[in-house]
Amino acid sequence: MGRPSFARYSRQMLLEEIGVAGQQRLARSSVLVLGAGGLGSPAALYLAAAGVGRLGIAEFDRVEEHNLHRQILHGTDSVGGDKVDSAVARLRDLNPTIEFTAHREGLKAAAAVALFRRYDVVVDGTDNFPTRYLSNDAAFFAGVPLVSGSILRWEGQITVLHPRAGGPCYRCLFPHPPAAGSVPNCGEAGVVGPVCGIIGSFQALEAIKLITGAGRPLIGRLLVVDTLGTAVRSLNVRKDPDCPLCGQEPAITSVDPSAYSETCLPSAAAAAEPEGDELPPADADRWIRSSDSVLVLDVREPVERSICAIPGSRHIPMREVPERLAELPRATPILVYCHHGMRSRRVMEFLRSKGFDGAVNLAGGIDAWSREVDTSVPRY
Repeated sequence: MGRPSFARYSRQMLLEEIGVAGQQRLARSSVLVLGAGGLGSPAALYLAAAGVGRLGIAEFDRVEEHNLHRQILHGTDSVGGDKVDSAVARLRDLNPTIEFTAHREGLKAAAAVALFRRYDVVVDGTDNFPTRYLSNDAAFFAGVPLVSGSILRWEGQITVLHPRAGGPCYRCLFPHPPAAGSVPNCGEAGVVGPVCGIIGSFQALEAIKLITGAGRPLIGRLLVVDTLGTAVRSLNVRKDPDCPLCGQEPAITSVDPSAYSETCLPSAAAAAEPEGDELPPADADRWIRSSDSVLVLDVREPVERSICAIPGSRHIPMREVPERLAELPRATPILVYCHHGMRSRRVMEFLRSKGFDGAVNLAGGIDAWSREVDTSVPRY
């Protein structure tokens, strides 16, 4: 190890748990970061700074203005460009001595296992359940540890999924994915930026521990961080002997591409292929303009309503809909919308179950409306 490397990494090399040998292990290692967003940003920054030899970034998305408060790899000048480009540029500026690999297609089920086998550790910074199950299954079949993190509102969680080291997999903790739209993501429920920094930094730390052998990784433990209440809990989690993936009689024996959704936001697919109970924004706009009887129902939270709204819409937050059914006309068509179309779909299904047969969901929500119908409506 030459003098420039010693100067760059000296402070962590002074730690007896790392030292010269640990730094050399880092230099020989490779880590794949899934997503260059809220979690992937701090994780990738600290892994690059630590001197990981090869850092892969798997990301297909573009930078949007609402990303910037938490996705600190990207700057204002990056808005509209590919996240992977601004990520690699920032990381290379931070540490030009290591190798970067851009995976522009993101994570695809058909190639996931082969991709994971090219790396020593995988850090999952994705924000949706289909991709979490995909990354879990691919990591299991590739035989690599998966550093899993998640964040929502003021809280975050992190664990290391590594069945071959005796720990559980994601399916041991959550055997079945939740119903579509039943659990909000950050785009629906919001998140405070520093929570991403805390959990993403923990993910980088866990990857460094796995590579160097320092300390005790979070295998078999789930760390829960509540920043609003300023509390941290460590929960023991065990392998499930009946797990369909890593259990004694596994039902899942390979990664089947048909079993995973490869889009980040469920609303994107819904907007592309509207069903009879959904309308894409352009069709919804024509419907509203051609009829005087359509009730446009906004089921978002008041703080979201204060940012933007479809003109003429009526506001009843989702949680209040059951107790305020009497306020809605049963004979009138109702177009229900939220931010991305997930909460509103649940409301639409509830209304139909109560006899509101004319309820229809706005596919993609007000975000798609802003992009495709009225660009003056602010996006968030």
